[in-house]
Amino acid sequence: MSIDVASTPIRNASVLPFYRFLAKHPRDPVSAFEEVGRQAGGRLVRLNMGPFRPYLVTHPDHVQHVLRANQPNYVREGMFWDPLIPLLGEGILSDGETWQESRRVLQPLFTAKYIESLADRMADILTEQIDATVRPGEPFDVVNGISAIVHPTIVRLFFGDRISKDDIDRLIPAYEVSVTATWPRLLMPFVPASVPLPGDRAFRRSIETINRVVYPRVHEARRTAGEGRDVVSAICRARAEDHGEEGDRRIRDDMVSMHGASTETSATALTWVWVALDQHPDLAEKIYAELDEVIGSEPVRPSHLPDLRYLKMFLSELVRLYPPGWILPRKAVKDDEIDGVRIKAGSTVMISPYLTHRLGAFWDRPAEFDPERFGPDQDRRHRWAYFPFGGGPHKCLGQHLFMMEAQLLMASLLSRFRPVLSASRPVRPRLASSLRPNQKVELTLVERARA
Repeated sequence: MSIDVASTPIRNASVLPFYRFLAKHPRDPVSAFEEVGRQAGGRLVRLNMGPFRPYLVTHPDHVQHVLRANQPNYVREGMFWDPLIPLLGEGILSDGETWQESRRVLQPLFTAKYIESLADRMADILTEQIDATVRPGEPFDVVNGISAIVHPTIVRLFFGDRISKDDIDRLIPAYEVSVTATWPRLLMPFVPASVPLPGDRAFRRSIETINRVVYPRVHEARRTAGEGRDVVSAICRARAEDHGEEGDRRIRDDMVSMHGASTETSATALTWVWVALDQHPDLAEKIYAELDEVIGSEPVRPSHLPDLRYLKMFLSELVRLYPPGWILPRKAVKDDEIDGVRIKAGSTVMISPYLTHRLGAFWDRPAEFDPERFGPDQDRRHRWAYFPFGGGPHKCLGQHLFMMEAQLLMASLLSRFRPVLSASRPVRPRLASSLRPNQKVELTLVERARA
């Protein structure tokens, strides 16, 4: 199904009363969001959220219009983005000239070729972190445990030996708070920043902690940039002409944005691995069989990954149903028209991979977890029906880093352990800037015999 986004008479979008759906699901806002997506069915609609009425964009043709065809008109400002400015600054997750400059600096550091050059180092660090974190047979808190593996891995890749374990231990909870404390402003973007909301104070404290850790590492890297092979040294070399406090801030913004995006993407997505494995033991058995055949009793190395085809299919399906960047708001700079609907300048449009990936017109059995969708013999789908890492010029630079780290981590854990999940009720996403579970997810990792 395809829609000509500029061939029908101009009309106003129909309005869906989001606040009513929210009233039906007061403890589960994500369910309200899913119901809105089903009601919209791919149509471009407005959501009545009281004083705030954003456009909901889910049809792949409409997504393509916003993220690619008329991308310069839709900027990362307003809802979602403005509350995060104190954290992210004006780097790769901003817009305009500062974003273009950061993209120029960072893109060479996140190509598939460059990430492959880090693969052996990543595998070594992951093995160290797993050995330090996992206690076989003891309860393992998934959110905290995966973060304790993922965060130090990324930090050590980015900062090398410039950062201590104590500083890593300070960064992890600070990032955790920074991405979860802003959810009230996500629900109520019409509330001015001058009006305090729950989470504001904790958010400010987390930024202070991040700055106290990151700025000294930036200063050190600028002094010795020629000697380092880590990411911060490469950024310092690329920004050698940016002097003084402004230059330090630019490097800080790039590092914080990329570290936050990389760790949050990996830690969030990998939280859902264990839920999916528990719900689908037949799929888990296929992964175990593949791991035994490809890896056996050896340590997992990057050279194993090309043969772990089913594992990669599993991860592709995982980020279809649980995309880390589940909502991607944009603000229209000028008036526009999408499929005959007038979009006024200054309006917010909400793009959601989470909802687009569940459209029945583009996905057979969209709510089911089925890795075979990504098998080699599957029919081609609409290019913009699947975009777990965003799309267009702003597509996430860290997608290669995520896939490399996710495959190495899953293979390392599942070749050695079988997870036994315990949860008091069905695990669902909760509202935050990324898809976190609605409860504590705990499992026990039981050692398994390896071929």
